[in-house]
Amino acid sequence: MSKDYYKILGVEKNASADEIKKSFRKLAHQYHPDKQGGDETKFKEINEAYQVLSDTDKRQKYDQFGSDFEQQGGFGGGAGWDDFMRAARGGGGSGFNFNFGGDIGDIFGDFFGGGSRGGRQKRGNDIQVDVELSFSEAAFGIEREIQLTKNNACDVCEGSGAEPGAGFENCATCGGRGQTVQVQRTILGAMQVAVQCTDCQGQGKRPKKKCKHCGGDGVVRSDTKLTVKIPGGIDDGQSIRLSGKGESIGANGQAGDLYIVVHVKSDKRFERDGFDVYTETRIPYPLAVLGGETDVETLDGTKTIKIPEGTQSHTQIRLRGYGTKTVNREDRGDLFVKVIVDVPKKISKQAKKLLDELRQELS
Repeated sequence: MSKDYYKILGVEKNASADEIKKSFRKLAHQYHPDKQGGDETKFKEINEAYQVLSDTDKRQKYDQFGSDFEQQGGFGGGAGWDDFMRAARGGGGSGFNFNFGGDIGDIFGDFFGGGSRGGRQKRGNDIQVDVELSFSEAAFGIEREIQLTKNNACDVCEGSGAEPGAGFENCATCGGRGQTVQVQRTILGAMQVAVQCTDCQGQGKRPKKKCKHCGGDGVVRSDTKLTVKIPGGIDDGQSIRLSGKGESIGANGQAGDLYIVVHVKSDKRFERDGFDVYTETRIPYPLAVLGGETDVETLDGTKTIKIPEGTQSHTQIRLRGYGTKTVNREDRGDLFVKVIVDVPKKISKQAKKLLDELRQELS
């Protein structure tokens, strides 16, 4: 009988790779055979399901043919706990293929004391800055100067942490490898784990002489000025990401990102929907009946538009290309003018007489 690997892992059939991995991590910890309440049989079943669903090719075949598509036990379903742990430690000879895509240190980090990825590059913090724009500035775009205080790469040693001209030498602690091996006692017994060298922060080298300006950190706290080009058409709440313009951590990793979050002031004359803009204009009753011209406010200034004869109140007139700019494109949205016919509340006797004559004419 074909097994339902999605049900075993507790995920939907359209689950992403990250969702499958997350569920496997949770269940693997829950049913770990060496934990109280663990279940080796259940653990093997979970592993079998993960071996298929984490592999794009196997998952595609499984979705088409079921778990029997590979008749030679290539899922590793028959493997015992000892076989599994030999594979997890990098050992061979079990005859079973455990493919974790290099994630074994992440998946079982709680058991192995943080995993084996000691050399993963660190990253500085991201920064968010709020910018307020007028309706027109958001519509057409603008350049803004941003000032902030943050951790920047030292301008003397250029973030290396070494005094200019001093050079580097291999780290004595890790021998230039960037990692050290530690023996950690776990519920599985003593295990060797490769961790990032704390003396060189995984770089494998250290300055022969530390930079006097930053003390060898490669980072200084300083003011920064940036000119940011905000594109036309950007809307309220949207943001611009400037890669590498966030907090620096020197030579031991890459800088974070800077996010410019835009807040657009309202304008009583206009409303916006995407790249289109909406406005209103009031016209007298005779103009609505007889037609003619009237001036309206647009983003480009005052424009004269034609009013057709017999225009009804709340009719919309479309002006193509008078909306906001379209982000990263040359064209613009449209302006929609709602025409509201003004009906006076008080009129003269002469006006009443003329309107009465008009009513009789039209009846």
